[in-house]
Amino acid sequence: MTVTSVMPDVYSQVQHFYAHQMQALDDRRFAEYAATFTEDCLFQHSPTAEPARSPAEIVDVLVEFHERFADDPVQRRHWFNHVALEWRPDGGIGSTAYVLVVTTRPGGKPEIAPSCVIHDVLDLVDGRLRNRSRRVSHDQLPGDG
Repeated sequence: MTVTSVMPDVYSQVQHFYAHQMQALDDRRFAEYAATFTEDCLFQHSPTAEPARSPAEIVDVLVEFHERFADDPVQRRHWFNHVALEWRPDGGIGSTAYVLVVTTRPGGKPEIAPSCVIHDVLDLVDGRLRNRSRRVSHDQLPGDG
């Protein structure tokens, strides 16, 4: 396997970016989360849904998804691990990471569901990382690797 290495400072910056991005999502600050994507992004969070193609569409998708939990006090935490980065020929950073989504309800035990892999392309825009694209593969769905 040949991997184009990234410098430790870039890896650290990506980890920091993901930490803030996922905290915004888990706290349902959808506009803040969507602002971490480029204006011409592609966001494919489900293999059965049409991808969002702008931060505004990402907000719409997330609001619609979370409406089904309006009467459910569920808390989700997205855990990224095994983040693998490589430089792309176009200057972006390819990022693949394992994701576990931990769901908890008051008085209940944490449950892990789903288990996923994210496939991101990150760009440096005005000195800050932004997602150009994200495709989420769900481990429980056959052929979604």
